[in-house]
Amino acid sequence: MTHSISRRSLLAVAGALLGPPLRASSGKKMRGVFVIAATPFTDTKAVDYEDLAREVDFLDRWGVHGLVWPQMASEYTMLTKDERLQGMETLARAARGKKPALVFGVQGPNTDAALEYLKHAEKLNPDAVIAIPPTEATTFDDFRNYYRALARNAKRPLFVQTTGGAKNIEPRIDFLVELAKEFPHCGYIKEEHNPVIPRMTELARHRPAVKSVMSGGGGRSMLYEARLGFDGTMPGACYGDIHAQVWDLADSGKTDAARDLFAKLLLMLNCDQQITGTRLYVMKKRGVFKTWMSRRTTFDPTPEAMAEIDHNLAALKPYLRS
Repeated sequence: MTHSISRRSLLAVAGALLGPPLRASSGKKMRGVFVIAATPFTDTKAVDYEDLAREVDFLDRWGVHGLVWPQMASEYTMLTKDERLQGMETLARAARGKKPALVFGVQGPNTDAALEYLKHAEKLNPDAVIAIPPTEATTFDDFRNYYRALARNAKRPLFVQTTGGAKNIEPRIDFLVELAKEFPHCGYIKEEHNPVIPRMTELARHRPAVKSVMSGGGGRSMLYEARLGFDGTMPGACYGDIHAQVWDLADSGKTDAARDLFAKLLLMLNCDQQITGTRLYVMKKRGVFKTWMSRRTTFDPTPEAMAEIDHNLAALKPYLRS
C-alpha cells in the first residue's frame, strides 16, 4: 500500500524541523552608524515617551544608518519591563517610514526573560534585534544556551553583543562563528570584548557566515575600523549626525575630510569621559530632550564644566544637523 504526501504536508514537516521562517528582509543594510538611542526622562524621572518618539525624528534628519534601543547607553537596566515594552511600541510607530534601520534590544538577565522581550519585539517588526549577554549566567553553557534559544526564535537579523553580561564568561569567537553558520540570521556581532580589534579581525575572516562586525566604545576607533573593512559602530545618540558624516566621508574615500571632522568629534568624546553628564547636557542643549534628567547619574554641572562642553561643542557647530 502506498501513501501520497502533499506538498503542503512536506512544507509543514520541513518547517517543524528548521524552525520559524525568516521574514522578508526590509532591504536596510546592517552597516554604518547605528546610534544607541538615549532614554529621556521627565523632571520626576518618568520615561518621556513623547521625547523618545521625537528622538527618532532627529536621528532620521541627522542621517544615521540605524537606531538601537534599549542598550547600556539607553539606561536599560534602569527601566521596568513595562517601560521597555512601551518604549519599543513608541519607537516602532515613530520609525515607520523613516530611513534608519530599527533594532530592538531584547536582552534579559536569563533566557526566559530575553525570549519574552524577543516575542514582543517580533510583533513590532523591527529590522533587527540585538541582545547583551545574560547577567545571571554562571557558565559558558548558560551563555551558549541563551543565544541559541534567541537564534531559534528570532525571525530577523540577531546581533550578538559581546559585553555587558555576567563577568568572567568570555564570548568565545569559535562559538560566535558556529552560531553564525548554524543560524544564517545570527552572523551579526557588536564586538566590545578586549582585545577588540584583533577579535573583529578574526571574526571578519569568517565571512560570509559572519555578515556584519560592528564596534561600540562611542565610535572612538571607527576610522581605523572602517579602514580595516569592518561594518560600522554603535555610539551614543548626541553626536549621531557627526558620527554619520565621518562614516559617510570615509566610506566615499574622503579620508582627509573624515579625519579632520573626527578630530573635532574626539574633543566631545573626551568631554564625555571627563565630565559626567556631558551627553545629557548636549541632548538638552540640542533640543532633543526637555531635560537632562537621568536615573543612573546625577548631573549638576558647574559653570566651568558647562563652559568646557560648550567650547568643544562649538567646533562641531558648522556640522550639526539640528
